[in-house]
Amino acid sequence: MDLPNEIEDAASTPVADAKKIADAAATGHDPGRQRHIDALIERIKESADRLAADETTRGDLKILSRTLRELRYAFKVFKPFRSTRKVTVFGSARTRPEQGSYRQAVDFGRAMANKGWLVVTGAASGIMEAGHVGAGRDRSMGINIMLPFEQGANAIIHGDPKLVHMKYFFTRKLMFVKECDAVCLLPGGFGTMDEGFEVLTLVQTGKRDVVPLVFLDEPGGSFWRQWYDFVENTLLANNMISPDDMSLFKVTDSLDEAVAETLNFYRVYHSMRYVRERLVIRLKTRPSDELLERLREEYHDILADGTIKCSGALPAERDDPELAGLPRLVMHFSRRNYGRLRTMIDLINREGDAPAEPA
Repeated sequence: MDLPNEIEDAASTPVADAKKIADAAATGHDPGRQRHIDALIERIKESADRLAADETTRGDLKILSRTLRELRYAFKVFKPFRSTRKVTVFGSARTRPEQGSYRQAVDFGRAMANKGWLVVTGAASGIMEAGHVGAGRDRSMGINIMLPFEQGANAIIHGDPKLVHMKYFFTRKLMFVKECDAVCLLPGGFGTMDEGFEVLTLVQTGKRDVVPLVFLDEPGGSFWRQWYDFVENTLLANNMISPDDMSLFKVTDSLDEAVAETLNFYRVYHSMRYVRERLVIRLKTRPSDELLERLREEYHDILADGTIKCSGALPAERDDPELAGLPRLVMHFSRRNYGRLRTMIDLINREGDAPAEPA
């Protein structure tokens, strides 16, 4: 099956397409994009107007009002940092500074901050505090949850404009997952388990783009190893997940492995998005003909039809002008096996040419 015309055009004239998108960004004038934004805002207003006709209860209206206000403010806080890589760190608020997992979180936060990443945590004590201690105030962002027993922000992030306070767990978790480029989980209780399984579920089902997910123990620790054994011996053994789902995450007690797992995911791969039914994978460098052919041969099973093609920026990607110059892989992904998609990205990162380091 042939690719749509817009993809064929982009593949044949990537430089021209990139220039058009870049020109729109430089002038700040993209009437099509503005019309789309205006239409979405009108849709929000229409939904609000219908609440009266639906005789929505006061309690339901309070939930909707608070949710919209929380998300609007959170989007505003995170917007200036959208182009900066961020790792979300989850873990217990009860972990003490003398515990090994606290020190591991400090070291992980420091290592990621040294690589230019921002560290996002729940902003409270324990592992969340440790991640911020390692990253330092300038490289920390926080999403605090307001609880009846007054969970306050840790001293590192307290009072910082990069700190958001939220009432609802669901809006908080949305921001954790939506805004991150990687997730690192250290040992924790019900909340950490909830967050870990939710992220896995979202990635497994394609509700969140594939990102590196690291379950990090303290050196010599077995917390996540025992969790892995449960997943393998109970969930996988009883066909409740597929073998490929095990590729979606990594369990380790090594700081170096955790950092490498996160950084290497972006060695060649940059990001992904859908343009209608087509998956567009943006890369930092174009794959060689040999690698492209290997991808076609080894991963044809994850396609609904057609093949994998190289492309420039598609016309529909005008809302991402800063990414216009990146090469793309375009395919009709079946949206069924994200574990296999993850292994394909891993292959691209291993075998592709990383961009040259700036002088």
